[in-house]
Amino acid sequence: MASAGADLTQLPLIQSDAVTLGLLALCLGLVFYTENSKHPACVRFYRYVPSLLICYLLPSILNTAGIISGEHSSIYYVTSRFLLPAALVLLTLSIDLNRIIALGPKAIIMFLTGTVGIVIGGPIAILLVSMVSPETVGGAAPDEIWRGLSTIAGSWIGGGANQTAMYEMWQVSDEIFPSMIAVDIIVANIWMAILLIMASRAEELDEKRGANTSAIYEVREAVEHFHRHHARMPHLPDFMLMLAVGLGVMGFSHLLADAIAPWISSHYPALDKFSLGSQFFWLVVIATTIGLGLSFTPVRKLEAAGASRIGSVFIYFLVASIGMKMDIKAIVNYPGIFVVGLIWISIHAGLLLLVARVIKAPTFFIAVGSQANVGGAASAPVVAAAFHPSLAPVGVLLAVLGYALGTYAAWLCAVLMQLVAPVG
Repeated sequence: MASAGADLTQLPLIQSDAVTLGLLALCLGLVFYTENSKHPACVRFYRYVPSLLICYLLPSILNTAGIISGEHSSIYYVTSRFLLPAALVLLTLSIDLNRIIALGPKAIIMFLTGTVGIVIGGPIAILLVSMVSPETVGGAAPDEIWRGLSTIAGSWIGGGANQTAMYEMWQVSDEIFPSMIAVDIIVANIWMAILLIMASRAEELDEKRGANTSAIYEVREAVEHFHRHHARMPHLPDFMLMLAVGLGVMGFSHLLADAIAPWISSHYPALDKFSLGSQFFWLVVIATTIGLGLSFTPVRKLEAAGASRIGSVFIYFLVASIGMKMDIKAIVNYPGIFVVGLIWISIHAGLLLLVARVIKAPTFFIAVGSQANVGGAASAPVVAAAFHPSLAPVGVLLAVLGYALGTYAAWLCAVLMQLVAPVG
């Protein structure tokens, strides 16, 4: 156990969550202000660098510099447990379920392709790196690298709940787990940046691939038609009603999740491997389900006043809180594991691009199918909204499927990695 003095030296310069939250808000405000600036330097910068990436990067720089710390702050917990469920409700209010079903089977095919890419990518990455540097992917019990990589598999197929399941299931050493967190976040965000760049060139890429995007445009047109005929200037009662719905459903989702998850873990512990004993899993599922239900009611009219915009504000605060958990120095401190992560995500990406070429899937399905795995409910709707705000609910729905499959697929990936990993 570390001494109290050692712990003290690791504390950030700013330990107040109130001050930290203020800094995150300033970072987000700076990004949105400069992105919408007409200054030539800003225009050129954001032409090549996605603003979402900067929303991650600025807090990560503050974290790396020791000014703030995701580890010593409760902000990520608040944003992921309180703001995320509310955002999911507000983002799904305007969903047209029939239109999404009309997108066809290609959306599910690309999602499952992304899952397969993660499952086989891990063991292939270990195999390739072991040919050059076996010590990088070896290790002796309980510090085998494959154990740590299993937590990345859980995160990239489902999310935090699935990652925690792998951590507990494979008894991952605390010596290697922090580096896995850093590689997980950094590599995933590099890939997200690439997807956002692809989103900005979606029409060009779809044309080259010969992809049929008519169904996607029909969803966009339906939502735009709704806005054209119902959009209005929001007033104070609108904002209060949106917060009442979003936060009210969030509270109700917690109430149910806090009862359902322990009951399942107690009576059906075998279902824990499917994340069905996870409170966070049920929190996301319940909030999304209620949001879907409300889309069939008059509450849907709140979208005309900007419900999805309020939801997007919540999502961006979640993005900033994730960024403050990133340590940029991990690129230097753990270069070997970082290379494994890059090879792994490249296999995932390559398989997606190959299948998309064969079935002529739109770029939107590539991006959302990938992020529903790698990013989960936190970033899948953000990437989907980069194509068009009305498409965010598609990301939410696929991400929920990722939570359901995550632990089982990550377990299979871990078993395969164990089989190919060098013996320490």
